[in-house]
Amino acid sequence: MSRTTCILLSSFVLAGLAAPLQAQDAQRAEVADAARSLQPKVVAWRRDIHQHPELGNRETRTAALVAEHLRELGLEPQTGIATTGVTALLKGGRPGPRIALRADMDALPVTEATGLPFASKATTTFRGETVGVMHACGHDAHTSVLMGVAEALVAMRDELPGEVLFIFQPAEEGPPDGEKGGAEEMLAQGIFDDFRPEAVFGLHVFSTLNAGQLGVRSGPTMAASDRFNIVVKGRQTHGSRPWGGVDPIVAAADIIGTAQTVVSRRQDISRLPVVLSFGAIKGGVRFNIIPDQVELVGTIRSFDEDMRQAVFADLANVAEKVAAAHGATVEAKVPDTEGTPVTANDPALTARMRPSLEKVAGTGNLIDMPLNMGAEDFSYYAREVPAVFFFVGATPAGQDPATAPSNHSPEFFLDESALDVGLRAMLQLSLDYLHGEG
Repeated sequence: MSRTTCILLSSFVLAGLAAPLQAQDAQRAEVADAARSLQPKVVAWRRDIHQHPELGNRETRTAALVAEHLRELGLEPQTGIATTGVTALLKGGRPGPRIALRADMDALPVTEATGLPFASKATTTFRGETVGVMHACGHDAHTSVLMGVAEALVAMRDELPGEVLFIFQPAEEGPPDGEKGGAEEMLAQGIFDDFRPEAVFGLHVFSTLNAGQLGVRSGPTMAASDRFNIVVKGRQTHGSRPWGGVDPIVAAADIIGTAQTVVSRRQDISRLPVVLSFGAIKGGVRFNIIPDQVELVGTIRSFDEDMRQAVFADLANVAEKVAAAHGATVEAKVPDTEGTPVTANDPALTARMRPSLEKVAGTGNLIDMPLNMGAEDFSYYAREVPAVFFFVGATPAGQDPATAPSNHSPEFFLDESALDVGLRAMLQLSLDYLHGEG
């Protein structure tokens, strides 16, 4: 499918042509009505946010847009939480449960290559380099959908049972080096202290599903993510006489190769998957100088805490022993920071809310998701209260999701009918839970 065709498909949504018609009869009438009236606003918000992306802890424009919208709805937003986070509490006109709904706002250091008329041209400095900035993971969609959900629920306030906390979170992709941020910091600054929800819901647009599809999984859903940093220290010498020093490049290469056995030979991956990947190698400045040191950085993904800790220990051991065999030493930080825990959906809550998602997606369009090696800091909320984190198809119908540009790609493309589906799904979940259904 051509990019032009994809854009045309998205524009059809504004006329209501891409709505999931087969699911209409099963949805709450107020969900269908709200989605239909709000869709033009949600699309406009998404395109505006997409054109003006901001990195984690720098979402000042986005946060201001969100806060102003919440004020216009008659809510009292709290701003500046975890640097740029925004929350607002809606109290319904009738007693009932308490829930929280979360959207993330940050973009990525990616130069956009979609060719969209509202593509980002923004640049910024990231780790000392000038980079493009793009909503390559769809957080612009998440923010605009939750803005729409807030407006819909406020319109129902008088008859709404219970209370809803709207969470617009910065830095899901991680805060800048040396800063705190994201879900963990939102919680550390007390967003659940005075308002303890019974359940929390979140969504993520995803390229591996087609527009119109929803996906969910009970239990562990997205992996724990940990970074590591290994500095291999040798002794500098001329490239023509390597025996005059200790070559950290060769030692580092040996560490990288041997580290592949940490998972393949020491972990039972028939039980649960584990990934160990090197992401960057830095060392040396000139073709004929063997440097003093080489830095290796990478990521570990896992679903089981025992396996996670075993990989930490094995990788540190490999680094130390292999370096020693070359006469080098290492400083191994495995992990180098506190990582993101496993995102796990509460089994009982997931079972209860699956029918709500199926009402929106329609028969055959609610997908049982496989384990996902990606990570999400929604996991911090899910550790506090029962949670359901679900996926919304982003790839245009008719295009193979397996070959579509993935989340984080400079060509990541969102079929805007996903905004309609996401809005309906979050509204249906919220209303069914608040009314004690599901």
